Amino acid sequence: MELPDLTLRPHLLGAGFSDDELRRLVRTGRLTPVRRGAYVQGDLPDDLLARHTLQIAAAMRELAGDAVVSHISAAVLHGLRIWGVPLGRVHVTRRRAGGGRRGALVHVHVAALDPAEITMIAGLPVTSPARTVADLARMVPFEQAVVVADSALFYQRPDRVELGDLVDVLEAVPRRPGTRAARRVIEFSNGLSESVGESRSRVAIAAAGLPIPVLQWEVRASATGRFIGRVDVGWPELRTVGEFDGLVKYGRTLRPGQDIAEVLVEEKLREDALRDEDLAVVRWIWSDLANFAPTASRLRSRFRRI
Repeated sequence: MELPDLTLRPHLLGAGFSDDELRRLVRTGRLTPVRRGAYVQGDLPDDLLARHTLQIAAAMRELAGDAVVSHISAAVLHGLRIWGVPLGRVHVTRRRAGGGRRGALVHVHVAALDPAEITMIAGLPVTSPARTVADLARMVPFEQAVVVADSALFYQRPDRVELGDLVDVLEAVPRRPGTRAARRVIEFSNGLSESVGESRSRVAIAAAGLPIPVLQWEVRASATGRFIGRVDVGWPELRTVGEFDGLVKYGRTLRPGQDIAEVLVEEKLREDALRDEDLAVVRWIWSDLANFAPTASRLRSRFRRI
């Protein structure tokens, strides 16, 4: 990846601009501060991840050379899926015994870092995907950590992390605070989850005490073996299918020239075929994940009915 271009105050002053002129450029919107002394031309991007990338680029220009982008900031640069983790501060780690600090814009962690746990992205030192997942799993709540870990393990990522790599990173410093919680995250994580919604759904299903589902279950017609579809989660023995419906899911399935109505019709035909196989189909959406109890009850009722 390439880091976004920043316009720095020293360069502008060297080009002949005065501080008064810089303030005028900011007032008129031609420049927008990312942090003190670092600007982007025009407005900041609406996308929070893009904004955080700008913040990383600006912060790393000012930090000492031993700073390594880490934690949620490293997850952003690695392109991992993120949910519910604040992006207001840039996180870095220094290989020192002390001197950590949590400022308004930068959180400096201090910890041992093996050279193998550092990679380069766009010229910046960044903790490896495995170390990034381990650091976050020690620090953030379970559900948020699972989203990141599932993404790192995702089977279609060209640079996917192996489960053993995550275990090795944790066991390298087994008594670091938060390691017990991180082990729970890694034991639960699964590279078959294809989205934030699917990862959160797995957490909700487990918290509700439901049976562990099969992920990405490929359903075939019992009579002919014809492939019907691949469902998010399924309980084959209980003849029940669960589907998380995020709007992005449909956008990704659009073919050139196809509209959302066609996709919805195809989904209905697919669901009819699933029901023809004596499968109950239970769907849920983003808002259901905040309070999964009604959805869990619907699933249990289907389990009992079949």
